[in-house]
Amino acid sequence: MKDLKFFVDDWTIKMTSSAIRSWVFFALSSIWFSLARSYMHTYVSNDHMSAQVNSLTSIETLLPLSYYGLPYCKPMEGIRKRVGNVGAALMGDQIVNSPYRFRGHVNESIYLCTTSPLSKQEARLLKQRIRDMYQVNMMLDGLPVIRYVSYGGIDIQWTGFPIGYPLPDSDDVYIINHLKFTILVNEHSDCGQRGCDIMDFDASSNGMISEGYKATSPFEIVGFRVVPCSVKYDPENMQRLKMYDNIDPIECPLDLETSQVVREDERISFTYEVQFVKSDIGWQSRWDIYLKQGDSSVRWFSVLNSLITILVLTGIVFAIFHKTISRELAKCRGLDKQAEAQTDDEPSGWKLLAGDAFKEPNHSRLLSVMVGTGVQIALTGFVTVIIAAFGFVPPDARGMILTLIITIYSCLGIVGGYIGVRLWRTLKGSTDGWKLVSWLIVFLFPGIIFIVLVSLNFVMWNNRSTAFIFSSMYVRSLLLLFCISAPVTLLGGLLATWAEAIQYPVKTNHIPREIPARTLLSWLLVLDAGMIPFGTLFIELFFLLSSICLGRFYSVTGTLCLCLLSLIILCAETSLIITYRNLQAEDWKWWWKSFCASGSASIFVFMYSIYYLVFDLKGLSGTPSVTVYVGYSLIAAIASLLSTGSIGFLASFYFVNALFSSTEI
Repeated sequence: MKDLKFFVDDWTIKMTSSAIRSWVFFALSSIWFSLARSYMHTYVSNDHMSAQVNSLTSIETLLPLSYYGLPYCKPMEGIRKRVGNVGAALMGDQIVNSPYRFRGHVNESIYLCTTSPLSKQEARLLKQRIRDMYQVNMMLDGLPVIRYVSYGGIDIQWTGFPIGYPLPDSDDVYIINHLKFTILVNEHSDCGQRGCDIMDFDASSNGMISEGYKATSPFEIVGFRVVPCSVKYDPENMQRLKMYDNIDPIECPLDLETSQVVREDERISFTYEVQFVKSDIGWQSRWDIYLKQGDSSVRWFSVLNSLITILVLTGIVFAIFHKTISRELAKCRGLDKQAEAQTDDEPSGWKLLAGDAFKEPNHSRLLSVMVGTGVQIALTGFVTVIIAAFGFVPPDARGMILTLIITIYSCLGIVGGYIGVRLWRTLKGSTDGWKLVSWLIVFLFPGIIFIVLVSLNFVMWNNRSTAFIFSSMYVRSLLLLFCISAPVTLLGGLLATWAEAIQYPVKTNHIPREIPARTLLSWLLVLDAGMIPFGTLFIELFFLLSSICLGRFYSVTGTLCLCLLSLIILCAETSLIITYRNLQAEDWKWWWKSFCASGSASIFVFMYSIYYLVFDLKGLSGTPSVTVYVGYSLIAAIASLLSTGSIGFLASFYFVNALFSSTEI
């Protein structure tokens, strides 16, 4: 048996060593692949540059669709997909080349193509996509195209541009078929020696020069803007042109008679024009306009509110400790005879539970697995936010955040395995069954995600969404799970069996003490306690949901780091206070209540997600969209349940240990 145990332990170490090497290769290759496109590209006059297009997205459906699923012009060299990372594939990103080409410093108007007469099905599909508010997401040099829409005299910035627009109270819809691009460039040489004709600076145009200029110096692209138009062309005249022939500049029409309507047997001509404009925006600052948070003061108010809550709860915790151990310290030091006399009185409250406070809880294996998994999730989130806040993940690295989360979670399996098995060993008093606990930690959260994603995949497949996960992605995920996450988690469990066992400060009685009659109010208090940590999270949750559902960029700043740090402290203090209250009520079954006290924040996370769906997204459009939204919200709620619950449980565990260690009973 000893030889077999040695063989198993040796095999686990070897497999883990191989897994760590594989993980390092996977992480470095993923990071290099995403960052390779983030370096500065320098162009000169007449250099050719091409725009790329991502999947069509909509705030009404949340189902990304293929760009070339609609009758758009295709590039002459054929459609080529850009190879992305795992995160981009899971997000439904499908970046492909487009026929939109530009030449450095060349202002021109270009004809692309004229479609064949639209069939009944094509016209119906195009109308439906326009009514569903789908938009085109185009990129140049990694920068998403932006447009400005004026509402009440205020210019509102949006990324991408709509496919078209419907006519209110009518069946007619109009397609966007002419694009007026403005490319902002920053020259890094002295234009005065190059003969540049620089006009007056326009302060209201975000640091750009209002009129054209002549230049031959190298430049970087620092802005990409568009004004979408619907223009009705004569298809007979346009078909005489070839792709990339020059045409006369066009002004966007203001009346419907000169706009391109979508109907059966209609031919649609696509054109575009481009203008290069000099800007003083630096290449390092070109993403500021996308990441700018106009209401950042609200986020700082959330942090301030969290700090005030932390101070209040810290005062309560300090009062509990002071009341509990002050007399014991006075007795030990011989400073307070009156306190010594009082301590000789009959014990009450939590002191009556000395022989039962550390009795093994119900479903101890499940508790150990959930705590180990929760710590792994919490550390993954915190490490990812720290990395992103320090700017190691560039904004144009599509899917890099999700790839980073998957990579870090797999690596931190060693922590989850160690915590889960260490707790199991403490509860059971032996190491029997530690491998089962480790394997359950490997499969618990990934298994939940797998079940939800497989269910949602049928919705994606039925709606022909680019977020459909192919079987090859499942194979890669299983390889990641078995070759990296599993060995690392088993190593963590093995290390926990070697570590010194945690000793309880008191002996446990064989016969459990009877618990006073519990009321519904007790559990309601436990579940309502999650509102306290949720209070520090909901503002950031609003920004996060807005970035995902409304196509906005989410800026990972120091406020998010402070928010997560506050969340950790509040989860610990909230659970600690609830645990002390239960002990005072002579309830020695504090284990699961301490987990649920802070973990109940997930209930409010899910409820707020549904609130956002009903009141901000107006219920989305159709059952598939609601199903996808609820599915992803469920994953987020389960992740918050495991992470916040594990933080609260560990805080309560060490609090109870310290409570009974500091007092002579």
